[in-house]
Amino acid sequence: MNEEKDPSRTGPALLRGITQRRLSRRDLLRYAGAGAGAVGLAAFLDACGISSKAAKNNVSPGFDWQKWWTQQKQTGTLDFGNWPLYIDAVQKNGKTVHPSLNLFTKETGIKVNYSEPIQDDPSFFGKIQPQLAAGQSIGYDIIVITNGIYLTKLIELGYLTPLDQTALKNFRANAAPKYQNPSYDPGNKYTLAWQSGFTGIGYNPKLTDKVLGRPVNSLSDLMNPGFKNKVGMFGDNQDLPNMGLVAVGVNPEVSKVSDWNKAADWLKKQRDAGLVKKYYEQDYIKPLSSGDIALSMAWSGDIFQANASSNAGLKFVIPQEGGLVWTDNMCIPMHAQHPRDAMTYLDFVYRPDVAAMLADGIDYITPVPGAQAVLQKIDPPIAKDPLVFPPSDWYSRVHRYRVLTPSEEQEWNGIFEPIYQS
Repeated sequence: MNEEKDPSRTGPALLRGITQRRLSRRDLLRYAGAGAGAVGLAAFLDACGISSKAAKNNVSPGFDWQKWWTQQKQTGTLDFGNWPLYIDAVQKNGKTVHPSLNLFTKETGIKVNYSEPIQDDPSFFGKIQPQLAAGQSIGYDIIVITNGIYLTKLIELGYLTPLDQTALKNFRANAAPKYQNPSYDPGNKYTLAWQSGFTGIGYNPKLTDKVLGRPVNSLSDLMNPGFKNKVGMFGDNQDLPNMGLVAVGVNPEVSKVSDWNKAADWLKKQRDAGLVKKYYEQDYIKPLSSGDIALSMAWSGDIFQANASSNAGLKFVIPQEGGLVWTDNMCIPMHAQHPRDAMTYLDFVYRPDVAAMLADGIDYITPVPGAQAVLQKIDPPIAKDPLVFPPSDWYSRVHRYRVLTPSEEQEWNGIFEPIYQS
């Protein structure tokens, strides 16, 4: 009964952070049309023949969800739709199994039908939206969606089931404060964090030390003239603008239009100085490793996986001005067939022992700090890695993305898109 990590499934960040275009998971333009000042979701739905008004779910504002939850019973079945390679996995007798799911079934009697239908947020939203608008089940009791445009739309359109707050004992006891009451979902009404990651600066110290004479530590390093044509930036309408806001000393979450213009000026100055080699989508790791660029905006999981898979020797830092934190979230879609089973699982993964199993297999940031003590016994290198268990001061220096209303979204895109599309 040999069990070992499945080598084909130990690179979620490579798949989701290098080969998959993370920005496409947050990029409304893929479905709303390219170009500055693109229309919001309401216009997109209208163009598809679905009015935004009709898309609202048919649950009255005064619906008693607490009473509804008291009537939901465990069925013994859970349909879980996730991203590829985004759960713990081992090889057992030549087959891929998920130890955490097996433990869940053993302890609860709930059989999990686990699948990986989510390649990116936009395409998955496009697939499930017509069914949800029609008041139909999408076939999943749990889905995993990144905070940002599409999660906000799912909430605004009434497509997510409010969680049973009385069933979150493990979450309340073990979730890090950063994951309780997030700005994109106050009170965790609809979501619980699955895994998370940081947007900061990745750099090749062999190149940056020659220019700076020290480690990279500031967003101002992305403006250093010694790095002309050696800087990578993200070519998206979410990470790039929000990082620009941090660079000019503004908390993105509470930023105003005047702040957006100030951040855009900073980004234009960098571009016009010839510092930016390319506005990357997902392909920055290879040029960063090869030395084609010296430093770049980066996601923490990408740097972890690049070093783990090829000894790239890259470094990741949260700049002294601050960075960004993104979170992939578990949610229960409306019309889920097994909501009580879903609630049982949502709280189950917040046990430190289960969170450790997941962190050991996924290599992103777990929302459960107590998992670190467990991993110190079973996988010490993972337990010590700051890209999986960041120091507490990192959290104090990162911000979440600006949550945009439909009208703000259009103005935001008009300000920032010309910078990287040019």
